[in-house]
Amino acid sequence: MEHQQTNRRALVGLVLIVVGFLLIITHFGILPGTWRTVIISWPALLILLGAFMLFSRHNHTAGAVLIIVGGIFLFGRLWPDTFQWNRLFWPAVLLGLGSVILIREATKHRYDKDSSPDFIDILSFFGGGDRVITSKNFQGGRITAVFGGSKLDMRKAELAPGQNVIDVFLVFGGIKMLVPPGWNVRNEVFSIFGGFSDKRSLGGDNTKEPGKELIIKGIAMFGGGDLASF
Repeated sequence: MEHQQTNRRALVGLVLIVVGFLLIITHFGILPGTWRTVIISWPALLILLGAFMLFSRHNHTAGAVLIIVGGIFLFGRLWPDTFQWNRLFWPAVLLGLGSVILIREATKHRYDKDSSPDFIDILSFFGGGDRVITSKNFQGGRITAVFGGSKLDMRKAELAPGQNVIDVFLVFGGIKMLVPPGWNVRNEVFSIFGGFSDKRSLGGDNTKEPGKELIIKGIAMFGGGDLASF
C-alpha cells in the first residue's frame, strides 16, 4: 500500500515538472504560439488526468475515456477549420459516457457473480432510487450514476472477510452510502470538479471489525457522493 502511494506521489510530481517545463519554454517563445494554446489548455489537462488514472489504482476505463475526449478537443485546436471544437463538446461527452457504460457492461461478469446477493451492480441514468443491502457476506460491486443518483443503505449488511471493493463512476450524478459504524472503509475516489465526502460520525462505538475492509474507488466528475453511518 505504501509503495503504491509513493508511486502515485511520484507520478503527480512528474506531471507537475512536465507542465512547469512546458510553461517555461512557451514563455520564452521556444514553441510556436499555436502550440501554447494546445499544450496549456483544458483538453491537455483531461489527457494528463486520464494518464494519471491509467497509471494508478483508479478507474482505468474512465482514464482512457478522458484521454479520448481530451484528444478530440486537441484536434479541434490544431485544425480549427476542420474541427469546430466548440461544437464538439456534447457529442464528445456523449461518446465518452456511452463508451464507459458499454465497457462496464462488457465487464459486468467481474461483479455480478451470477446475480449473487453479495454483489451490487447499480445503474442510475437520468433517475435513481433507494436500495437496502442485507447480505451477511457483502463483497462490493459497482455503481454507475450518469445524470442521476441513488441511495445505498448497507447498515444491515456484513462485510465478507478481506478487501471488498465498490467501483463507482459518477458523472453529473451522485450516490449516498450508509454503512455500519464498525466498518473499516477506505475512500479512494478520484474527483474532477466533484467530490466524495466521508461524513461518518466520530462519536459512539466505532470499533472496527478486524480482517474486513471496504474500499470505495473510481471517479466522480461533475458529481459526487457521501459516506455516512446515520
